Amino acid sequence: MKRVSNVTVRKRLVFVLLFGIVIFSIIDARLGYVQFALGDMLTNRAKELWSRSIPFEGERGKIEDRNGVAIASNQSAPTIFVLPRQIKDPAETAEKLGLALGTDKEKIYKEITKATLIVRIKEGRKISNEKANTVRNLRLPGVYIAEDSKRYYPFGRYLSHVLGFTGSDNQGLTGLELYYDDVLSGKKGAVEFYTDAKGKQKMSDMSDEYEAPKDGLDLKLTVDTKVQTIIERELDNAEKKYHPDGLIAIAMNPNTGELLGMSSRPTYQPDKYRNVSQEVYNRNLPIWSTYEPGSTFKIITLAAALEEKKVDLEKDKFYDSGAVEVGGSTLHCWKRGGHGSETFLEVVQNSCNPGFVELGERLGKKALFDYIHNFGFGKRTGVDLSGEASGILFNLNRVGPVELATTAFGQGVSVTPIQQVAAVSAAVNGGILYKPYIAKELVDPSTGEVVMRKTPVAKKRVISENTSKQIRYALETVVAQGTGKNAYVDGYRVGGKTGTAQKAKNGRYLENNYVLSFIGFAPANNPKIVVYLAVDNPKNTVQFGGQVAAPIAGTIIGDSLRAMGVKPSKNQIEKEKSYFETPSVKVPNLIGQSKDEIVNGYYDFKLDISGSGSKVVKQSPEPGTKVEEGSTIRLLMK
Repeated sequence: MKRVSNVTVRKRLVFVLLFGIVIFSIIDARLGYVQFALGDMLTNRAKELWSRSIPFEGERGKIEDRNGVAIASNQSAPTIFVLPRQIKDPAETAEKLGLALGTDKEKIYKEITKATLIVRIKEGRKISNEKANTVRNLRLPGVYIAEDSKRYYPFGRYLSHVLGFTGSDNQGLTGLELYYDDVLSGKKGAVEFYTDAKGKQKMSDMSDEYEAPKDGLDLKLTVDTKVQTIIERELDNAEKKYHPDGLIAIAMNPNTGELLGMSSRPTYQPDKYRNVSQEVYNRNLPIWSTYEPGSTFKIITLAAALEEKKVDLEKDKFYDSGAVEVGGSTLHCWKRGGHGSETFLEVVQNSCNPGFVELGERLGKKALFDYIHNFGFGKRTGVDLSGEASGILFNLNRVGPVELATTAFGQGVSVTPIQQVAAVSAAVNGGILYKPYIAKELVDPSTGEVVMRKTPVAKKRVISENTSKQIRYALETVVAQGTGKNAYVDGYRVGGKTGTAQKAKNGRYLENNYVLSFIGFAPANNPKIVVYLAVDNPKNTVQFGGQVAAPIAGTIIGDSLRAMGVKPSKNQIEKEKSYFETPSVKVPNLIGQSKDEIVNGYYDFKLDISGSGSKVVKQSPEPGTKVEEGSTIRLLMK
C-alpha cells in the first residue's frame, strides 16, 4: 500500500479550503446581490402575486350653471366584485347574490366560477345602496363591494342635448359630457390587500394599502337656470299646442357671447337615452340643423345697406305692388297685392320682400356677400359644443340677379340657429361679432381654485355703432308697429324680426311645411339678451312666424328679463293695436286718494276695493303699469 506524504495531504487540504472559500464567496456575493440589489424588485413581484385590488372610482366633476346650481351631479352606486378563488360554495353564493340582486343565479354562477383573479359582477354594477347593504349583510366570502357612482341629472330632460350623457363607466359620450370629458373624469383609486399564493386566504399579517381616487374638475357654465327653466316651459307648452316636427330656442348675452339657455324638441332624459332613437339624442338642433332662415335674415341685408349708406329708412320711399320681376323670375311679397307706397322703415316693419330685393340690388352681390361672411355665415361659430354645422351659401361666381334677390330676403341660403343668434347679437350690440361659448370656468372641487376661466372673444367689428343704433330702432318698431307685435312685452323695449321659411327637400319646396321663427332682443336701447325661437311645421295653425313664434319668444324675453333683474322701462314705443285688440291704458297713481275721490272718478278699468280705511295705501298693478281696458285694479284702504 502506497503512503501519501504529509506534504501532499496538506496541499490537498489547502486546495479544498481555497475552493470552499471561493464557492462560499460566490454564494455570499449572490445572496448579497439578491438581498440588496434585487430585494425590493423581488418583494414587489411577490406582492403582485399575492395582491388583489378593489378599484374605487374618482367622482366625476359636477356641471353647474353660472350661479352654482348643479345640473349634472353624481349619485352613490356601489359595484360588486368577486374573487372566485375565495368562494367556498359557488352554488350557494350565486343563489344568495341572485336573490339579493333580483337576477338569475345561473348568470352569476357562470361569472363567479371563471378562471380569473377578480370578477366584476355584471348584474352588480352601479346598484342601489339598499341592494349593496343587503349583499354586505350576507357576509359572503370572496364577495366585495366597491364604492362607485353614476351620473345624476336632477332636472330630467332639462338642457339634455347640451349636457349629453355618460356611459356605464362614467365616460362622456355626447354633449358637454364628451367635449369636456378629459377634465370632468376623475382618476381611479384602489384598496389593495394580500392573499396566499392560491388566492384563497387573506394574509392577516400584511396591512391593506389604499390609494385615494382623484375627483374630476367641476364645470361651471354660462347658462342661467332661471332663463333655461323659462325656455323649457315655453317649449313644452308649444309642443302641446302645435305638435310640431321640432322646436329650437337659444338665449345669449349679445355683449359677451355667453349662452344663457338652449333647448330643442324632440328631447330626452340623459340617464335614459337608450329609450329614444339615436337621431334624437345625437342631434343638438340649435347648432346642428341648417335651413333657410327666411325673413330673420333680412337683418343682415338691412345692416349692410345702412352701413354702406345705400338707404335712409325715414326719407327713402318704395312702392310695393306685391311682386317684382328679377332675371325673368317673379318674386312675390307675402302680402298679396303688396303694401303700396312705404318708407324703408315700413319695408322693415312689414317684412316686405320686394323692398329687400331693392336693397340687395343697391348693394350688389359682392358687398352683400362680404357682409354675410363677415357676420359669420358659411362657417362654424366655434361654440364649445360638438356637432356644429357650417351652413351653405351660394358661391359668389354662381350668384346671378335671382340668387342676389332671394339671398337679400333669406331664401336660397342655409344657416344654423347659433349663427343667426351670433350675427344678430353683433347687429344690435354696437357692431361686434362675438364667439358664442357655454363653458365659463373649471374649478378644483377640493380647493375651490379656478383652474380655467373663459372670457369673451371679440372676433371683429362688422358694423359701426351708429348703424347698430339704427338697426335697434328699426327692429323695435317691428315689434311695436309691424309683423312682430305679438312679441311686444309691456314694460320692456323689445326689438326683433319674424321669419317664415318654406322647407325644401330634394331641391323642391314642400307644400304647407314651414319653419316659423322669431329673433328678438331687449332692452332695445341696451340689449341684455337675444332670443331665437323656431317652430318646425306646426299643425292646425296659420303659417306665419309673427303669429306662432313671436308670442312664444316674447314670453321668453319678458320673463327672462324679470328673472335676470332687469328693470322695466317707461319709454316704450306705443304698440299699434289692431281693430280686434283691446286698447291698453296706463294705471294712474291712486295712492293717497280718498274713497269718495275714487268712486266719483272715471276710469277705463274696474276697481276692487278692500279694507275699511279712508285712504288708499296700496294698489295693484303699480302706478304706470299698462293694462288692457276693462282690467281690474285692486286697492287697499288704510
